[in-house]
Amino acid sequence: MTDATMHIGELAERTGLSLRTIRHYDEIGLLKPSGRTEGGFRLYTQPDLERLLLIRRMKPLGFALEDMAELLRTLEARAAAGPDDPGAEEKLAAYLADARERRERLRSQLAMADEFVARLEGLSPQTEG
Repeated sequence: MTDATMHIGELAERTGLSLRTIRHYDEIGLLKPSGRTEGGFRLYTQPDLERLLLIRRMKPLGFALEDMAELLRTLEARAAAGPDDPGAEEKLAAYLADARERRERLRSQLAMADEFVARLEGLSPQTEG
């Protein structure tokens, strides 16, 4: 392997995900390591890190693991065929529209949470420090 590699611990540290989560993603085929050491330890590359960061960014939006896998396949197909693949471009546009809708729902929920906190703060006796 010519790329610089990292072990699973470094990958976990750099992404903020647990070793268990990364191993699970390997088991289900969402993120396979690029290689293994002679002792069988997983080795990951920068592209693996970027793939995992994309997965991590999809989690708060509520995308299912199947959705994540499909988006990753779409991105791989697009990279192989180039941006002129209408099928991949169409799927990518659909994911973008879906992500925007999900983000807007989260924004609305956050606004409601902020209002709730403000009401509670208004009801709470002021503490002096």
